[in-house]
Amino acid sequence: MKPAYLKPFLIVVFIVLIDQIIKTWVRTNMYLGQDIHFLGDHGMLHYTENNGMAFGMELGGDFGKLVLTMFRIAAVVAIGYGLVYLIKHKYHRGLIMCVALILAGALGNIVDSTIYGVLYQHGQLFYGRVVDMFYFPLFSGNFPQWVPVWGGQDYVFFRPVFNLADSAISVGVIAILIFQKRYFKHEVPELSSPHSEMVEE
Repeated sequence: MKPAYLKPFLIVVFIVLIDQIIKTWVRTNMYLGQDIHFLGDHGMLHYTENNGMAFGMELGGDFGKLVLTMFRIAAVVAIGYGLVYLIKHKYHRGLIMCVALILAGALGNIVDSTIYGVLYQHGQLFYGRVVDMFYFPLFSGNFPQWVPVWGGQDYVFFRPVFNLADSAISVGVIAILIFQKRYFKHEVPELSSPHSEMVEE
């Protein structure tokens, strides 16, 4: 493998490996719903599984689950192709690393969606559930009554339970949004001045 490709794909392999090690440890050492606190009540491992997208969002039913898994696989292929394209055409290194993070996160959750179903759910390929465990309820409160839709309801920030793969995707996407002007900056070649050349008669 060429050096230009080595670092991004090593990052992908490293993140997927660590993500699966954490998930395997949680599956084998915790029961569903169990909490292990490491920052008091504001940071903990909370073992949960979801059928859907990042941070527990779902599509309805078995058909929705299958569609989501197929979409994930197609997305991984597309992101992988995009990463190779960016490296080949020497795009900004920061952009390449962000796409590598997104690819790693997508791969990490695809392992759960496909292989997990085979290992733990009676051979149901593509119907596996994604394991989530990181939960940081930093603060909670109650929306004032005047707030539309949510007025009077309780809230917790940050409510979603997530995993390392979700974090990799989020960091990659957010970094691209923040640094997009730098990542997608195009060099504009200087135009020759009409007075810089002498026209020979």
